[in-house]
Amino acid sequence: MSLYGALNIGVAGLAANAQALSATSSNIANVNTVGYKNQTVNFSTFLNTSGAAGSSSAGVTSIIGQDVTTQGLPTATSSPTDLSISGNGFFVVASNPSATATQEYTRAGSFTPDESGNLKNAAGLYLMGYKLDSSGNIPTDTSDLSLINVSALTGKAAATAKLGLQANLQSSSTTVPGYTAGQLTSGAVTPDFQRTVNVYDSQGGSQPVTMSFVKTGANTWAYEAAYAGSSANLSSANPIHSGTVSFNTDGSLANVDGAATPTGSFDLTIPWAAGTGLAAQTVSVSLGTVGSTSGLTQFDTASSLNGTTLDGSSFGNVTGVTISKDGTVTAQFSNGLAQDVYKVPVATFANPDGLAQINGNAYAATKASGAANINQANAGSAGGIAAHSLEASTVDLASEFTNLITTQRAYSASARIITTADQMLQQLEQLPSN
Repeated sequence: MSLYGALNIGVAGLAANAQALSATSSNIANVNTVGYKNQTVNFSTFLNTSGAAGSSSAGVTSIIGQDVTTQGLPTATSSPTDLSISGNGFFVVASNPSATATQEYTRAGSFTPDESGNLKNAAGLYLMGYKLDSSGNIPTDTSDLSLINVSALTGKAAATAKLGLQANLQSSSTTVPGYTAGQLTSGAVTPDFQRTVNVYDSQGGSQPVTMSFVKTGANTWAYEAAYAGSSANLSSANPIHSGTVSFNTDGSLANVDGAATPTGSFDLTIPWAAGTGLAAQTVSVSLGTVGSTSGLTQFDTASSLNGTTLDGSSFGNVTGVTISKDGTVTAQFSNGLAQDVYKVPVATFANPDGLAQINGNAYAATKASGAANINQANAGSAGGIAAHSLEASTVDLASEFTNLITTQRAYSASARIITTADQMLQQLEQLPSN
């Protein structure tokens, strides 16, 4: 090897160790960057001959990589939209909310709503996911991703679909002969017992329904359900339902409406008029379990309403969101209701270490990584999602400070090769010419 070759080897050493210093510096600078994966440096010999017998002079080159598959320590936070992935995969993000077709991938899950309610992380990357339909299902086309917006819903109300009554009808009440349906509501017959309960319509309004009972025979009662609001709200006249209730000799419920198979419930359909703008509504009214005293009973004590249970709710505003392990984003409302609105997917790759690093602590798919596989979180090879959690950087400061020392020494040694070769060349130039 010539002296000039030694100079080139020294220069190669300087370049390789300068790259190593750059990687170490990046690691130290990003020790607190959420989801950051430490860069790695691999050195490789660079020979001046190939396949020749004997020894060859070896230069050096360095290759910078990133240990993408190593997972950082999850760190608890107070924000419900701070997310980390436990296991394999990446969040699917977009750098521009108006160009979501260009997808990027990141483990940095420090998401917060922007001025439009779209979730974006500290690097300005927007989280993408599946928008769920009213039944909580993801789109048929699993590539149909959209921005996740936690402010898209202003509120929610729910119509009553189930109503339960717990009451006692006094067994010693006088029997009313000749009763016909509708007389309790019209006032032609005075009810032995009557109470009004409120149910919720499809727009969250409270609507009064009066339940009236009269004894018509031994262990047999007639009942009527009548709407107690404005008659203009109905498309038909009151009562909206009538029937019979029978009891066993021990006061327990025997049957409702004389069903062939004894039952303890009936369906109450409220015929809302078109002018109300309300959706059709059928309420399943439970009077108890046949053969038990859990609902309607007949004992010789004063008739009374012991309690009611019903679902549905008045209008409530959005109070926040929760995100489950499978990525389901659930909106919470002030009236106690909840609704699944989005599902956060997880992108996996055949070779994650082959991803190309881009700005914002994100990655782009390459030929080496393979195409992204968009999966539901916590299913198959995709990791689960943890809310109130961020993935810490994988940088180990102790190792990086050690790398600084060894890199500096190697750089100095490479510089010494150059100065030594330079001195030898000067010696050569000083030789006499004859």
